[in-house]
Amino acid sequence: MSLALDQQVLVLNRLWQAVNVCSVRRALTLLFEGHAQVVWGDAEGEFKTFSFSQWRDLSGACDGAAEPEETVATVSFRIRVPRVILLMVFDRLPKKEVKFTRHNIFERDKNTCQFCGRTLDRRDLNLDHVVPRDRGGPTTWENIVCSCIPCNTRKANRTPAEAGMRLIRKPKRPKWRPFVQVSFGAPVHESWKHFLDIAYWNVELGEEIG
Repeated sequence: MSLALDQQVLVLNRLWQAVNVCSVRRALTLLFEGHAQVVWGDAEGEFKTFSFSQWRDLSGACDGAAEPEETVATVSFRIRVPRVILLMVFDRLPKKEVKFTRHNIFERDKNTCQFCGRTLDRRDLNLDHVVPRDRGGPTTWENIVCSCIPCNTRKANRTPAEAGMRLIRKPKRPKWRPFVQVSFGAPVHESWKHFLDIAYWNVELGEEIG
């Protein structure tokens, strides 16, 4: 039973957006406390929700067809392992702030020099302060851009206007996208695919929701 309780369950917020994964143990607790419902898709691809008691009754009705790893036994009943749950009150997405790193600046600028527009290998790109540091320019999202070596040399210790250069786009802090990218060590359960097809995942596995 412990192995079944440690399996992963996909968590949707109240808007049916995938926001996290948790263990079966955590999912059953959320269901029992009324904080979540099970999401179950039928053969026609229609998704329905079930409260804890409804899911328990449904589990009893089809108990004989379930594999041992698909159910959890209690003293008085056996319940199916939920694969997707819907939180009843949580309608936010995880608040993740993009870290201010060299990698993420390259990602934001798509490995493209923000002066000449050439896309290059990162080894051929520098990070340039739009307003030079010794002119009071801060090291922030709004003042750092990718620059190829020739453009960086040409600009030197000047502003773009002083160097007769123009930025392709004004640098700004990236907004965390309303979807996430998850790397799983095991194959994703079939019932998750509908929800993962509309989201590109990158959240930590955890049990912090609830």
